[in-house]
Amino acid sequence: MDTMKTKKIYLTEEGFADLKKEHEELTKKRRPEVVERVSLARNQGDLSENAEYVAAREELSFIDERIAELEELLKQVSLIHKDNDKTGNRSIKLGSKVTVSHGKTKDVFTLVGEWEADPTQKKISHESPLGKALMSKRIDQIVEVNAPAGKITYTIVGIN
Repeated sequence: MDTMKTKKIYLTEEGFADLKKEHEELTKKRRPEVVERVSLARNQGDLSENAEYVAAREELSFIDERIAELEELLKQVSLIHKDNDKTGNRSIKLGSKVTVSHGKTKDVFTLVGEWEADPTQKKISHESPLGKALMSKRIDQIVEVNAPAGKITYTIVGIN
């Protein structure tokens, strides 16, 4: 967790709400359920051969570690606010939804912090090669990204 102490954690309001929801689910629902399982299994007698007790203790340990991680992370969050500038003269920054073209293909990506990045949902980290290339750029600018297959050239066609 040392990296969390030295870096800001950038999240959209949606990502922040998701982490708070996960924390609440773990602390108010899952953890009490698992504590109850540990207690019931403990009452079954010999703990050295009690697989349910061992499994419940391991799950409780995992939940406690995740709760601690979430609490540390939530303390360090810097929210990404949406820019309401409609002049069309904006540059790309965290939270921007960017439309790029590559040849005849168009893609739409949302630039997010690394904790929220999810390529399957076209949410890319501002620290990824494409994210770094897009930061601070404007419509009609061209960016080149080194990929395993070689250089890929994108033209920025929209910023929302």
